[in-house]
Amino acid sequence: MKQTDEDPAMRTTTSDAGPAPVPIIDPRKGDLEDDALSPKQRSLLSIAGSLFAEISLPKLLSAWFLSIVLPGILLGASPLVASAWLTKITSGIGALAGAGAIVFLVGMAVIGWFGWRPLFRLAEYNFWTLNSVAVQPGYALCREALQHLAERLFATDQDNRRRANLRARSALGAGLLLCSLAIALAAMAWPYTRWQGFASDFMQPHRLVVPTLANAVALVSGYLAAASLGWGIADSAMDQPAAVSVFDSPTAGARTWRVAHLSDVHVVGERYGFRIECGRGGPQGNGRFVQLMDRLAAIHAENPLDIVLISGDLTDAGRSSEWAEFMDIMSRHLDLAARTLILPGNHDVNIVDRANPARLDLPLSRGKRLRQLRTLSAMDAIQGDRVRIVDPTTLVAGPAVRNALAPYRERMAAFADSGRFALSLALRRPWQDFFPMVVPPATDDGLGVVILNSNAETHFSMTNALGLMTIEQASRMAAAMRQFPRAVWIVALHHHLVEYPMAVKAFSERIGTALVNGSWFVRMLQPFARRAVVMHGHRHIDWIGAIGDLRIVSASSTVMAAKDDQPSYFLIHRLTTDGNGKLGLLEPERIDMPAGEASCGRFTNA
Repeated sequence: MKQTDEDPAMRTTTSDAGPAPVPIIDPRKGDLEDDALSPKQRSLLSIAGSLFAEISLPKLLSAWFLSIVLPGILLGASPLVASAWLTKITSGIGALAGAGAIVFLVGMAVIGWFGWRPLFRLAEYNFWTLNSVAVQPGYALCREALQHLAERLFATDQDNRRRANLRARSALGAGLLLCSLAIALAAMAWPYTRWQGFASDFMQPHRLVVPTLANAVALVSGYLAAASLGWGIADSAMDQPAAVSVFDSPTAGARTWRVAHLSDVHVVGERYGFRIECGRGGPQGNGRFVQLMDRLAAIHAENPLDIVLISGDLTDAGRSSEWAEFMDIMSRHLDLAARTLILPGNHDVNIVDRANPARLDLPLSRGKRLRQLRTLSAMDAIQGDRVRIVDPTTLVAGPAVRNALAPYRERMAAFADSGRFALSLALRRPWQDFFPMVVPPATDDGLGVVILNSNAETHFSMTNALGLMTIEQASRMAAAMRQFPRAVWIVALHHHLVEYPMAVKAFSERIGTALVNGSWFVRMLQPFARRAVVMHGHRHIDWIGAIGDLRIVSASSTVMAAKDDQPSYFLIHRLTTDGNGKLGLLEPERIDMPAGEASCGRFTNA
């Protein structure tokens, strides 16, 4: 069919052809797909409905089996395997005499030395896997539910002391409640348990199914009963979080450090892209982050900054296009980049999909490994020559990240290109062993920085925000800080340690966000409380407070705080020492960002 000059389909953007075409559905403004996973645009009930309608049952069952059932089976089978092996040794010795018995005993001891240790490690690993997947999140859920209910019913925003008492009592109540439930569950499973195995059992493995599962339930329930009671008592006895109302005063002649604390910039890979969490209710493109870095560069040129800390969620979904945009923006300000420290957030490494809340990764998915390696690659590019890893054996600050990554560089590039499963397994170690990272103080009494990975191993888009601090990381952190007993420290991570005494509108704002073992981590930090400050993001809120002597700083998200045509702000913190090794937190500088409008992916002042 021949087109006429009046046909709208033939309009061009030239001035002679009239105005540019505007489609009925303007894609530049987004649509409902951009709000699919946004709790600010949809209720959790609505998101959950979409989840159950779209979830892949085979994937869900596989993930559930690999994350919970398989560790439970291996844990429950461990005592049966161990006892069968010991029975075999005993019977073998009884059948022999003299030198034959000695040779047999030595042989079995050698086999046991090499065979028992992997079995013990496997049992230990699966026990802690179940602990991080089910036990600690279960306690945290119960504790936060009771605290939320108590604060809604009894507390007021003005009565901080009463709020703290309610938090303490709720923690103790949660511990007692879970302890009782765990004891009841263990009592139900106990009649079906069996703790002694025989070699003949393994000829008919179906006979071991019920006792194996019962053993796992009994072990985990027994641990839950003891641990939840201990956690409840410890959480109720510890200092409760409180906002800081008075800042420290500077000491004459003391060194002061200026730290620009940013977080949750959620860089997107599309010019008109919206963020997963806020959907069309938030900014579009990366113009606001561009403006933020331009403003920081101007501030730094006038009054130099010591550190620019971006505490996680640098990207919106950990995709390569998003990391490319982030690195391009950072490359425009090389002087700032040389002072910048970054760390992984849940949006950088855990599965998330703005169009599909039911998206999940299998535990051995190459997608998760790829997101981890993209994050490590960016951290190497930004700070690889300034940040060191803590040697897992000697527990002292070891080589720079760039040097430690050198043996893996070719395999990382090959995996990014091919996604081979063998390469994925070979590349587990950098992610597991490279945290915490440490910036040692320049002098014995200087400022050091510990960079932690607080992301839990989750595989589900709806649970991607969970945080967990591993025992290994906490131990290495403590060892690194003890190396410099006169230094002061920034402990940087993505997740907040505990829920803070702030009013929330919905229970969903409290669950699945803080570290599930945050109270334990606070207690780990107490020996360093006088000379450390914790800096984090994740909540997108500005809060400065303390738990006992431990100061805590939460960064708002300058990017996510408002739409492009609304103002926002960020803080530059000033840290100092009092001459006696105590870290001082001076009143921060507030930097206001003017309202503007997004234009072609850039942010222009109104």
